[in-house]
Amino acid sequence: MAFFRGWRYAAFVSGFVGMIGLALYPIAISPMIDVSKYKEIQKEARKNIRQEDIQPGNMKIWTDPFGRKKPDSE
Repeated sequence: MAFFRGWRYAAFVSGFVGMIGLALYPIAISPMIDVSKYKEIQKEARKNIRQEDIQPGNMKIWTDPFGRKKPDSE
């Protein structure tokens, strides 16, 4: 079995890391860069779901516990 030495070793390691990067790009990096596609999919999937109906234990829907007020448009 031949071992890589010198520039061949560097080319092999670079190629290996590059292939891992190419494999991970559509899975991990692309969704972080452009989330609009996934927001549309989520909006379509949840359009017929009323959150009040699926809330467990008759709990109220999340509200801001610190009571921040929305700024009025003046």
